[in-house]
Amino acid sequence: MVDQLFAAGALDVFLTSILMKKGRPGTKVTVLSSAERQGQISQLLLQQTTTFGVRTYLTNRQKLTRDFIQVTTPWGPVTAKRGFWEGEITKIVPEYEDCKRVAETHQIPLRTVYDAVRQQVSQNQAPVAD
Repeated sequence: MVDQLFAAGALDVFLTSILMKKGRPGTKVTVLSSAERQGQISQLLLQQTTTFGVRTYLTNRQKLTRDFIQVTTPWGPVTAKRGFWEGEITKIVPEYEDCKRVAETHQIPLRTVYDAVRQQVSQNQAPVAD
């Protein structure tokens, strides 16, 4: 279901265990999407889950401008996302999938790859986020 929601244009999806009326356990599905995708995502939830209703809320979103860079590690390049606010770099975050691939290929801890990216970025005087 989560993969289908992303394929339908969801920006993010998360599942939360909840206790519903009459003490029944349930799972709350939260989907973040653009307003243009709301109808398609609601239809998917109504057709593919046991729910009889979907609640929607309009909200505002502020986001950093972003781009991608290649960071050199001892095991090869890793992509990192840079976030900018008003033209200034506020964070650099290693891409999880790249770090995971490098860690698995070289049989090293994922954290070791993250730390190598952080060290390389800090040498270039840019902030890096966890």
